[in-house]
Amino acid sequence: MTMDVRAVLEFATVTRGLSLVLQAVLNAAIPDHDADAFRPPRTEEPLYLDSAVEWLLGGLSHWDAEHFLFIAERGYLYEHNFAFFPLYPVVLRGLAETLLWPLSSWLSVRGRLLVAVALGNTALFLLSVVALHALSRIVLQDRRLAQLSSLLYCITPANVFMTAGYSESLFAALTFGGLFLLEKGFTFRACLALSIATAARSNGLVNIGFLLYLPSLHAISQICVYRMTTKGHSKVFHYIWVIIRLLLTSLLGTAIIALPFCAFQYYGYRTFCTPSFSLERIPPALLTLAERKGYRVPDENGPPPLWCMRPLPLLYSHIQDVYWDVGFLRYFELKQIPNFILALPMATARHYGSLCIFSSEPRTMSETRTLGDGCTQRARQTHTGNVQPQSVCVCCTFNSTSGVWNIVHACAGSD
Repeated sequence: MTMDVRAVLEFATVTRGLSLVLQAVLNAAIPDHDADAFRPPRTEEPLYLDSAVEWLLGGLSHWDAEHFLFIAERGYLYEHNFAFFPLYPVVLRGLAETLLWPLSSWLSVRGRLLVAVALGNTALFLLSVVALHALSRIVLQDRRLAQLSSLLYCITPANVFMTAGYSESLFAALTFGGLFLLEKGFTFRACLALSIATAARSNGLVNIGFLLYLPSLHAISQICVYRMTTKGHSKVFHYIWVIIRLLLTSLLGTAIIALPFCAFQYYGYRTFCTPSFSLERIPPALLTLAERKGYRVPDENGPPPLWCMRPLPLLYSHIQDVYWDVGFLRYFELKQIPNFILALPMATARHYGSLCIFSSEPRTMSETRTLGDGCTQRARQTHTGNVQPQSVCVCCTFNSTSGVWNIVHACAGSD
């Protein structure tokens, strides 16, 4: 472990501790907002330490965290629970049933899940910091800037979501790790990591863009090299091979990354459109909540929901439309103006940074040595430490993915 990584990890650990302390203090001092949010009843008898854990870590369980905790405890019962992907609840339940099992005599499942949130998100955030630092060293090609970026990530304005019972820390660790592997040239391993990230959050599908961009850039670079070094019919065969390999990599990688999303949608379809679940198996308190709030539950004796009859019956799209009113341009309402004002400083800074990166790329490209016919030669440090020349096409505009990084993440948002 280098000094830079150690310093970043130490700072990240301090910020995690401060976040946990602040959430406990503020959660106790400030009354909760009385919102019409998902609050399932507690059906399990509390044990000795449950009240203490609820007081210390209860701030980690609000809003969407209630869904993740409920899924980890009860599984996917209500229709709108399917907006939250399964990997994070599986991780929480796994921690509660293994590492925290010795506490089962003093803590209920709910209490152990809250402890799992605190421990799990702390560990996952530290992993994401290490992965981001390693990725930044490759993309930014600047040791100081990579360290500064990692330190700023530790104090992100969205810090509460990285600490609370949300899947952000898990998703960040997997995404940064997958992109690091992709930058190093380990495409298949990168696809596996990004596929697992899709099992944590639906916007893992956005990572397909990185898979398409980097191999395409490499393919164009190879074509430039063949154009300069190969003559005759063999040049055509080289072109065809590069294109075929790019298509196979893109298609297979896209399928791998999208597989968890498709599998989860199929599971939702089977749960509600061809149910084998009777209402008698649902605890009365949870069934009463469903009736009072209008939550749909799978019922083998009831009619299937209307979305099952659509040509493409995607449960996720139905939930976003019906429960959260998510749709094209629907967010642009007068009542949302305060939220736009709140986001304006960060959005402005992010887009300004992206413009700075884009404006600096042509200068960097002009400093490379032109070979002719649209190609340049620049030094590339391999993972073994050896410096080798690398041919790149000037027409590609960038010689790194830093600008694309900012554009993709500025547009991706969150689900």
